[in-house]
Amino acid sequence: MSILQSVVIGAGQAGLSASYHLKRLGIEHVVLDANEHPGGAWQHRWDALTMRDVHRVAELPGDQPVPHTALRANQAVPAVFADYERSQDLPVIRPVTVREVVDDDDGVLAVRADQGEWRSRTLVNATGTWTRPFLPHYPGMETFLGEQLHTVDYPGPEHFLGKRVLVVGGGASAVQFLGALAPITDTLWATRRPPVWRTDDFTPEAGAAAVALVEQRVAQGLPPESVVSVTGLMLRPQEREAERLGAYAARLPMFAALEPDGVRWADGRFERVDAILWATGFRPAIAHLAPLHLRSRLGGIRLDRDGRGTTAVADRRIQLVGYGPSASTIGANRAGRTAAKGVQRSLIEERAGVIA
Repeated sequence: MSILQSVVIGAGQAGLSASYHLKRLGIEHVVLDANEHPGGAWQHRWDALTMRDVHRVAELPGDQPVPHTALRANQAVPAVFADYERSQDLPVIRPVTVREVVDDDDGVLAVRADQGEWRSRTLVNATGTWTRPFLPHYPGMETFLGEQLHTVDYPGPEHFLGKRVLVVGGGASAVQFLGALAPITDTLWATRRPPVWRTDDFTPEAGAAAVALVEQRVAQGLPPESVVSVTGLMLRPQEREAERLGAYAARLPMFAALEPDGVRWADGRFERVDAILWATGFRPAIAHLAPLHLRSRLGGIRLDRDGRGTTAVADRRIQLVGYGPSASTIGANRAGRTAAKGVQRSLIEERAGVIA
């Protein structure tokens, strides 16, 4: 079995960006993607999400047009990604579900999947978070008779017509869900902490400052928080009607328990609800990297350059994109280029070690 110079796992924005830069550097590699079709996680998003609702999700290196229309994001982004893979002739193989990455006795990485095994000198992990939705546990969850849906299951606002919906979570998705639901049905909003609203413009400088806060966490080896969690919340024009209806002003603290027909707070207050929409975020999809023992004692994977890089401190052969500061469209493209440079550096270091 031949040994590749690199393997990229995941063909979303960060993975395609990494592949583009690896190819430009002349580094032999393949991209293994678990999806049957191009588009990364965007092909699984809800139909009501349009390109006007999202921010630079299709931005890729090179001269790639980015649509900003009323087209559905789960159609427009996959079309852009598919065209990009073809036009750039990127070596994507799908569907391939990677189960584990192990270090062979000879120091080569073995990427093991249901569909076979690939051996490589370096690895770029670009698996993102979409496949690892986080659902907190509260007493009585199993007794609730209504619907419980996570962001990944969101069927669109029309599904909730005539239902009293509790939206749980303090991020951008929760704000968007309330913006779509409050004008057509009865809603409640619960978060662990009071929401922090942003009143100034979200400039490139503000985005860089937000990324820097996440970089500080991964530099220490802490589990990363999302970039969105440190940017603050902003209302878009399509959410102003929900604001006028009071959907955001009536925010509640988190409840203590679920009951068959609603939720109850620690002070005894009860609210009847028909459905709970858990907009409670995601965790990095990195279980397949467990055999490499990359996590620090603090639970996260430390990255180099004080968290601004993509190289795992515990193993310089491993690059992580779509992790920590690059787990958003703000940093994904930059991370792809940085990861390709990291791969190149690792290969040079390996050759130098052999020569020495």
